[in-house]
Amino acid sequence: MPVIRVCESCGTKNRVPASHLADQGRCGSCKATLSPISEPISADHEIFDETIRSVKVPVLVDFWAAWCGPCRMAAPEVAKVAKNMAGRAVVMKVDTEKHPQLAARYKVSGIPNFVVFRDGNVVFQQAGAVGAAQMESWLTAEPVSR
Repeated sequence: MPVIRVCESCGTKNRVPASHLADQGRCGSCKATLSPISEPISADHEIFDETIRSVKVPVLVDFWAAWCGPCRMAAPEVAKVAKNMAGRAVVMKVDTEKHPQLAARYKVSGIPNFVVFRDGNVVFQQAGAVGAAQMESWLTAEPVSR
């Protein structure tokens, strides 16, 4: 399931496969540059699974809910991470009210809950609101070899 990106030059809706969300591309209509995704992606099951499976950069997932005060406080920090890490990471948001099965899959019991994936695997998980700098450090940390 591709993510729809609107070209800033001509307004054309472009389908971008999950595997290319962190890449620079071209508009299918006017050939203008499409920058790597720089905002959090609202993820459903399909987008979540495809992105985790196919993207070549680390992925930060914010499990949240609209009624959660700390989640609302963390939202601008999550958006800042998506902008700062564009091309080097992908940021997704999963609404735990709409997608409780995804939250259950990763044993999310407190929100906001942040999970970092590399190569389809969970490498870090933490509940509680934190700042953008902390989230970015999770994404840039060297993987621990086992």
